[in-house]
Amino acid sequence: MHAKIDYIAGIIFFASPWIFGFTESVPATWTVIAVAATALTMSLFTDYEGGIVRSIPMWAHLIVDLVSGALLAASPWLFGFAEQVYLPHLVMGLFEVSVGLLTSEQARGQNTDAVVDPQADGVNGSTY
Repeated sequence: MHAKIDYIAGIIFFASPWIFGFTESVPATWTVIAVAATALTMSLFTDYEGGIVRSIPMWAHLIVDLVSGALLAASPWLFGFAEQVYLPHLVMGLFEVSVGLLTSEQARGQNTDAVVDPQADGVNGSTY
């Protein structure tokens, strides 16, 4: 599910300057485009269901989500364009942070506590 959200959010982030009409603010536009590019690139390279190259561990992806989301949420005040636009950046940034916090690092159904018995017969294997 996280991969689907990443790709959809990345596309919406890219389009947001035109959707929400803040293309006249260069810092506002480039901040959200940089975050979108980061999100889509991370998605392509993350070792999860939506990754193509799968070279970035999920824990690293989630840290980047949290940091870039917090940066996006604070960017209107950090980069001085809050007088022109702030709500899309704040909402999208908080959304990215929320998704990062709500995503488990483990794949669904993956049991990391199970240990395969090396003495097992190799056919059924014992898990304890």
